[in-house]
Amino acid sequence: MVASALGAVKLLTVQFDLREIGGSALTSEIAVPKRPQSAAVGQPRTDEIPVTYVPARNTIFLSFALSWAEVLGANDIFIGANAVDYSGYPDCRPEYLKAFQDMANLATKASVEGRLRFNIRAPLLFMTQGEIIKSGTELGVDYALTWSCYDPQPDGKPCGSCDSCLFRKRGFRDAGMEDPLA
Repeated sequence: MVASALGAVKLLTVQFDLREIGGSALTSEIAVPKRPQSAAVGQPRTDEIPVTYVPARNTIFLSFALSWAEVLGANDIFIGANAVDYSGYPDCRPEYLKAFQDMANLATKASVEGRLRFNIRAPLLFMTQGEIIKSGTELGVDYALTWSCYDPQPDGKPCGSCDSCLFRKRGFRDAGMEDPLA
């Protein structure tokens, strides 16, 4: 819906069920941690990677994007990774994204033959959630079409107390805007 609302020329949907792999509160029967709505968020709870980390998720997503980019002849691959307001996932760090870019330029026919040089673009990487909300609004994102919940209720509404919901809530507050899903 978001891609269509923003006028994407073509959208590719690949069916791939990460629940087959599991290993995360988002892809298996592990409970999603919850906090009170008043809880402060913005830094990982501990030095441990949270149970909401999905094994190699961004590597999988970027691999699909790399494959399609090579077919299309597109140099730039965009990802919404964030290293400021995030949960401590290793695949949201700038050094990971650089390593993937280096690998992409070693592992593809188009790069080896010198036809393409892939660039992994992460425009949100060093932005706060508030800055992301403001920028998205300026670019015409309809936030009523989006949600960020790790553990939606049976009716599909956000739970309001997982880290992702709390990051979103704080982002709208910091942007001085009301979340259309509130």
